[in-house]
Amino acid sequence: MSYLETTEDVYKQAALSPDVGLCCTTTPIWAFPQLSIPKKMLEMNYGCGSTVHPRDLVNDPTILYVGVGGGMELLQFAYFSRQKAGVIGIDVVDEMLAACATNFEAAEAENAWFSRDFVSLRKGSALALPIQDESIDVAAQNCLFNIFKLDDLQQALREMYRVLKPHGRLVLSDPICEQAMPEALQNDERLRALCLSGALPLWEYINMLTNVGFGTIEIRAKRPYRILDSASYKTTENIYIESVEVCAIKDPIPADGPCVFTGKTAIYFGQDEYFDDNKGHLLLPNQPLAVCDKTAKALSTLNRSDIFVSPSTFFYDGGGCC
Repeated sequence: MSYLETTEDVYKQAALSPDVGLCCTTTPIWAFPQLSIPKKMLEMNYGCGSTVHPRDLVNDPTILYVGVGGGMELLQFAYFSRQKAGVIGIDVVDEMLAACATNFEAAEAENAWFSRDFVSLRKGSALALPIQDESIDVAAQNCLFNIFKLDDLQQALREMYRVLKPHGRLVLSDPICEQAMPEALQNDERLRALCLSGALPLWEYINMLTNVGFGTIEIRAKRPYRILDSASYKTTENIYIESVEVCAIKDPIPADGPCVFTGKTAIYFGQDEYFDDNKGHLLLPNQPLAVCDKTAKALSTLNRSDIFVSPSTFFYDGGGCC
């Protein structure tokens, strides 16, 4: 049995019998006015964070969500879309699609605004999406891509890039790990299916996104997630896993490389009316400006005593320099 077949079997069972402990989201469940999430959807929330960000969901976007789970994030996306087939859910597991469809019946009963035809459920693989080129405004996946081995992960990212419109957004939530993952754990197909042993270092993940062609990367959150301890797993040291929420934007890559926002901020506190770096960045006195890592590095090399550049907070929520 291949690791992908093992993964399908794990989520087939998770669809037939909800596994509340399968994943542990690090982001509080969004609460919106007049949005009621059925209990079974909550029990089948097999993600490690959230991919629903209201500022992504303006101007009636067409939304793609890969790996439907119990349908919770599909319902949240539909809350903003509210148009027929405005949200498309893709999954390779028949049982998960069926469970999700049943959960939408409950959601329709609990939410006067919701209609099941707001969401189009389709069978398909993340490695070959049944979606037209450049037809999606916002694509998302939660705790799925870390399951893939590197070649398959690259293909899944290429597929997301293909279906997004220019300047479209890919929103991801996945575990990451800065330690070297022991080979025995990497090759454990069930651990990989459980979103644990496929975790990559953050910068390796970012580089895979930019190598596909995404020109702007936003690190929106990074939080503690799990410990793979040496008493329970085949490792000589405890492995610390975090969860990360990332938005990759299908912007052209600038000549000097992609813009990666890791939560750095520049503050000018000099005596002049403003500071202009002549590269498109205007710093007003004591007005914090979120800057990408390229700009942060360039400002730091000026060796000015009146410009402060913060370390990465790994929390970026827009409004930056680029």
